[in-house]
Amino acid sequence: MSGHRIAVVGATGAVGQIMLRTLARRDFPAAEIVPFASARSAGRELDGYGTIQPLSEERVAGFDLALFSAGGSTSKAWAERFVAGGAVVVDNSSAWRMDPDVPLVVSEVNPEAVDGARKGIVANPNCTTMVVMLPVKALHDAFGLRAMVATSYQAAGGAGQKGIDELAAQVPVLGADVEALVGDGERAARKVTASVHANTLAFNVVPKLGTLGDNGYTDEEMKLQNESRKILGLPELRVSPTCVRVPVMVGHAIEVRATFARDVDLDEALTALRAFPNLVVQEAPTPLEAAGRDETFVGRVRRDLADPKSLNFFVVGDNLLNGAALNTVQLAELAVDRGLVGARV
Repeated sequence: MSGHRIAVVGATGAVGQIMLRTLARRDFPAAEIVPFASARSAGRELDGYGTIQPLSEERVAGFDLALFSAGGSTSKAWAERFVAGGAVVVDNSSAWRMDPDVPLVVSEVNPEAVDGARKGIVANPNCTTMVVMLPVKALHDAFGLRAMVATSYQAAGGAGQKGIDELAAQVPVLGADVEALVGDGERAARKVTASVHANTLAFNVVPKLGTLGDNGYTDEEMKLQNESRKILGLPELRVSPTCVRVPVMVGHAIEVRATFARDVDLDEALTALRAFPNLVVQEAPTPLEAAGRDETFVGRVRRDLADPKSLNFFVVGDNLLNGAALNTVQLAELAVDRGLVGARV
């Protein structure tokens, strides 16, 4: 049987389902794809892939690749077991991203880092970091990045299917009372109970996303700093992050003010952005129009009004596809192309 034996862990989740579709449409050389999920889903039939398997010691051996999108605790518990069974693991959780022995890779930005997978694990960055990295890398190569202020407008889908479902349920309830939305927002907000997002999200924006740390920043915001530094190889990069949840189903947007080592020439900047792989320059990209697209879109590119070394731009991408599933599959392709798959057996 030609091709690779692949495990997809978290196959029934929002990203896992897109991952399966992405493997298929990119014609990944798979002899067999085995779906794994929680005990609640195990035993069900997944159309085209057979019976969903539970994670157990006797089932994790004999894979060439294991693609994880099942949360950090599952990755911590099972990734190394798949590696011990012969697989290269590509993990989409936060579990391994900052491990010095695990490369954190965006396929268009630092593909060579895959070679440093000393533990047999390659990490996929946070979906917000992913969207930012393509234009930032293009501009860094041209001008030398020194700092960035990044304000993200993150979709409900960043919290998975449950985040989408909560927003979808809230919209008709609040939308039925426009008078309250206009004249008594507090009453409108309390018509529903938020359990996934930090507050009512429909017809609203919520400026708290993630777990608040002692420094006043959330873990989502710190990921923007720490992961950007690791991916770009800039340990001293200055990052000022703010993460906001917005009432968009899928598609993260980030406004970035990037500061460089030398003065920015706008024409040169636009040329660099247009030449970068999988990056599309538009006048005013929106997250809704990016949903379901592989590309990252960047626009509103303009020199800063106060600092000739700074550039402002707006970047959007599908957080489930572009920011998660696609890069996971591309990293699996890199692992095959660069000889990692099979090398640990």
